[in-house]
Amino acid sequence: MRALLPLALRRLARPPRPRVACRACSGGGGGGDGGGGQGLRGRRRLQDGQAKLSRGAGSQAPPVRDSIVRDVIQNSKEVLSLLQEKNPAFKPVLAIIQAGEDNLMQEINQKLAEEAGLDITHICLPAQSSKDEIIDEILKINEDPRVHGLALQVSEDAFSNKVLNALRPEKDVDGVTDVNLGKLVRGDAQECFVSPVARAVIELLEKSGVDLAGKKVLVLGAHGSLEAALQCLFQRSGSMTMCSMWDAAQLQGKLQEADIVVLGSAKPDEVPLTWIQPGTIVLNCSHDFLSGKLGCGTPGVNFSSLFAEDDVSLLAAALRIQNMVSSGRRWLREQQHSRWRLHCLKLQPLSPVPSDIEISRAQTPKAVDVLAKEIGLLADEIEMYGRSKAKVRLSLLERLKDQADGKYVIVAGITPTPLGEGKSTVTIGLVQALTAHLNVNSFACLRQPSQGPTFGVKGGAAGGGYAQVIPMEEFNLHLTGDIHAITAANNLLAAAIDTRIFHENTQTDKALYNRLVPLVNGVREFSEIQLARLKKLGINKTDPSALTEEEIRRFSRLDIDPSTITWQRVLDTNDRFLRKMTIGQASTEKGYSREAQFDIAVASEIMAVLALTDSLQDMKTRLGRMVVASDKHGQPVTAEDLGVTGALTVLMKDAIKPNLMQTLEGTPVFVHAGPFANIAHGNSSVLADKIALKLVGEEGFVVTEAGFGADIGMEKFFNIKCRASGLVPNVVVLVATVRALKMHGGGPSVTAGVPLKKEYTEENIPLVADGCCNLQKQIQIAQLFGVPVVVALNVFKTDTRAEIDLVCELAKRAGAFDAVPCYHWSMGGKGSVDLAWAVREAANKRSRFQFLYDVELPIVEKIRTIAQTVYGAKDIELSPEAQIKIDRYTQQMSTMPGLPTRPCFYDIDLDTETEQIKGLF
Repeated sequence: MRALLPLALRRLARPPRPRVACRACSGGGGGGDGGGGQGLRGRRRLQDGQAKLSRGAGSQAPPVRDSIVRDVIQNSKEVLSLLQEKNPAFKPVLAIIQAGEDNLMQEINQKLAEEAGLDITHICLPAQSSKDEIIDEILKINEDPRVHGLALQVSEDAFSNKVLNALRPEKDVDGVTDVNLGKLVRGDAQECFVSPVARAVIELLEKSGVDLAGKKVLVLGAHGSLEAALQCLFQRSGSMTMCSMWDAAQLQGKLQEADIVVLGSAKPDEVPLTWIQPGTIVLNCSHDFLSGKLGCGTPGVNFSSLFAEDDVSLLAAALRIQNMVSSGRRWLREQQHSRWRLHCLKLQPLSPVPSDIEISRAQTPKAVDVLAKEIGLLADEIEMYGRSKAKVRLSLLERLKDQADGKYVIVAGITPTPLGEGKSTVTIGLVQALTAHLNVNSFACLRQPSQGPTFGVKGGAAGGGYAQVIPMEEFNLHLTGDIHAITAANNLLAAAIDTRIFHENTQTDKALYNRLVPLVNGVREFSEIQLARLKKLGINKTDPSALTEEEIRRFSRLDIDPSTITWQRVLDTNDRFLRKMTIGQASTEKGYSREAQFDIAVASEIMAVLALTDSLQDMKTRLGRMVVASDKHGQPVTAEDLGVTGALTVLMKDAIKPNLMQTLEGTPVFVHAGPFANIAHGNSSVLADKIALKLVGEEGFVVTEAGFGADIGMEKFFNIKCRASGLVPNVVVLVATVRALKMHGGGPSVTAGVPLKKEYTEENIPLVADGCCNLQKQIQIAQLFGVPVVVALNVFKTDTRAEIDLVCELAKRAGAFDAVPCYHWSMGGKGSVDLAWAVREAANKRSRFQFLYDVELPIVEKIRTIAQTVYGAKDIELSPEAQIKIDRYTQQMSTMPGLPTRPCFYDIDLDTETEQIKGLF
């Protein structure tokens, strides 16, 4: 076998480096490759081609073959070098699924890959592996973003349509799938991968000076994709092609007739090679990967001496490397920003406009995996939740880290009224206009609605009319369970607080310590989070038996002051009877009871953490820092002190991923975190915005929404969210309505569900003019931050032209870059095209963004700055209770079944790199 090693490879050889051989998996047993004792079956091994090829003797490579192989590899190396100039970390990886042992072909593949600059991973299966086992490995490689090409070295019996078409066409560097073959047959060779074996046959013939025009070619013993590719390429070269199996009745006649014979499989013993006429050109495409036998080799037969038996195999291996480089180039091109090839959904607006639910149900959304592909997401970067929504993995940020961000737009509103100003509707209408009508990449980033308002008085938050997120039922109900995860994590921490107080009240120091650090199988060990607490206390010991009595007391007792507990239980339902309650009334709690309350789930600090984090590790750190109470010495007690940080992270590990949905016109939307600017910071997540900014590309737009009025939601967006994210906004879109301005101008009170008085349904210029003082103030607030403002006047059918013109005129006088009437509610994106143009123009102005206050200012000064600059207050006056809390915070800033004493959550943690859960069982 070694004697067959071609001279071309020996000339390419470099000084040898150690190579770990691919392990065929025949037989059980563990192996020491760092796989944690996993079995060898199906194991993958990434090898960098550092293989020394044996220098066998006796084979002289024909100069044509030698030259072609060298040119192919050199060309591949040069192309890859050019790609790596702009993408230094890029290195294509070829995966080869191999059933049985064929070390020669493995060495050939590895050496060629090394010369070109590629990596190879061999997946070694037993020779007798079933088709289903091979398909399982194929499907794993399909989903692995690190692998750019996949080839099969398996027996002919395994080459069924089911196996071959399991390959993703974009990774099928051997051109065996129906998709690639179909494109070849249609003449789209530039758009597909062509079989390297078939190409090698044609290349060898043409480069050897064989004129294929008019030649009679017999393709013998080839099957399926190889037969089709050979037949197609020969016919395009002007040859007359015949195909035959070895057992065909007319085989001898066809062999005597042929000028060129291409062997597609090993020759049966019963077929004499004397049937082939002297001088006939014979090329061998067959290599039995399991046995190492070549297709022919009978001495004394007078074939043409143009080609050695292994010429095709070697050149095919080189051409496969060339296909790999093409695959890598195509993959890189897909990662770069480009205008989306988005299939937008058509709208046919009706008049009068139907209800929101009727409009939503009348539109059929695209499958979310189709949408994901249209906007540049890879298959392994989404997790499907049914047909219409998916979570997006954070690995996308690493892949697109060098991508320039798009333009960043914040939608805020005038002071809200019971009538509703339509911030969500404007946000959706704007992105529908940008993407579906101006062909600009754009993303909407919305807050996930709370179940409280959905079942309370406000209703859903998916937008409205012909500018909404669909399906609106799924948007408003549960979505993917993020708020439920927040509820579970919040209440676990609440339970941990009261449980710790209970056990500290009822146990001695020693008993408490023995339960917190139990003896397990004769060994007592601190968990990682307990070691962190020891470090925080200044105790530099890791042996539980080495602590002194004083150290045991300090470690074991948090000494929480129940009157300082700020952490409440939560529920995502408006339940007024849980606003105040007494807990601990059961006799089992031994007299420990206290007044407590339930908050709405989205008011939990965990929601704020979710909205402001930028990674799993950052979320874990933020969760651990959450202050839940003070101890009896006035020092803060955190989730980290309670030992629950890892468990909280585990509960939140899926919630951290933004949720992908779509608008009525099929444009993308992220729904993630953040309602209620009056009791929280009221903005969607930093992660959703960051991912969207990468996906839209430098010329695209991300439109995100702040809750409540501009004086609350927008102020928190700038001072809190932008400070946490480091993102700089380009434009503020300030939403107003004529009827809300009338109410601010002194119009009669409005009650939800009660018919509007005539002041709101008839023209009333004085009321509008008086109410515009609110609009003017909100414009001025936005200008404090140095960001241009575009006013979006959300038009209702009762608004008159005079009222609309007045609002737009007064807005411009107040300093708005532009003011535009919008009709998206009744027309969809088409009704907000003017707004989209205004936003694009405003985004081209240079943003002079600045924060309102320095983060290092004392708490009182921050409050004073906001009160004076945003709300126009002369000064502030603190109540005694407020002063006590501020003093405490300032001091701290400078420095169901019952849970057991040591709950399991001490051992539960999440590896934020691999996302593997530790210590759960």
